Amino acid sequence: MNYDEFDISADDFENLLFSVENNIAIIETNRPKALNALNNELLLELITVIELVAISADIKALIITGKGRAFIAGADISELQTIEDSFAGRDAAMTGQNIFNALAALPIPTIAAINGFALGGGLELALACDLRVASPDARMGLPEVSLGLIPGYGGTQRLPRLIGQGRALDLILTGRHVKADEALQLGLVNRVADDALTTAKEIANSIIKNSPIALGLAKESVVRGLDTSLSQGLEIEADIFGMVTTTADMKEGTAAFLEKRAADFKGS
Repeated sequence: MNYDEFDISADDFENLLFSVENNIAIIETNRPKALNALNNELLLELITVIELVAISADIKALIITGKGRAFIAGADISELQTIEDSFAGRDAAMTGQNIFNALAALPIPTIAAINGFALGGGLELALACDLRVASPDARMGLPEVSLGLIPGYGGTQRLPRLIGQGRALDLILTGRHVKADEALQLGLVNRVADDALTTAKEIANSIIKNSPIALGLAKESVVRGLDTSLSQGLEIEADIFGMVTTTADMKEGTAAFLEKRAADFKGS
């Protein structure tokens, strides 16, 4: 990996690994002895990389996975135990939410390759990604109530939007873990694959063949529409459709289709 574009080196990170393969950025959480639990240092490194990815013109997709037998097994409980008042607790929640919001706001496709335990904050991070691929031995859940807490990094908001209120409350109120096959049935993950990372890369490669402008605007249309009524969402879609029809990528894509050739998208 050439870090020159980012003005960083591999030594700048202690809690994650960062690489780029064929225009696909890969973040691998790297605290295997702690099952990749989210401590403050890992969160800081994570937002650093997200911000770098956001300004890179060469990165077309992002995959997040974990080293060892966990994706992310939750927040670092020892740090949570030091919270002394509600103001500090709110700040801790807002820190996690802001980082995951930055991930969700990326205009490029994002995929969580869930290779093992994705619990608490780990599942909340996966929920902030566009797509989720789980290995057969993955275990997912929001067990915060068993610790006297609630999900604080977006879980109570993103999970019901993804799988519905009743199913979300089942997971949140019981705190139970679900296996990959049930997660697939619930709509919590998009695919189950023996090698989650390899499949995530295959999905990313199939996505980035398309127009980057169209990908970003399609994502924007879905996200903005979810926060409105159907009629308002349709207006958003129409507005964005109008925008995309004026792009060079649209001219290239339609011409390539008519000429029976592969499109050469420039992202403009």
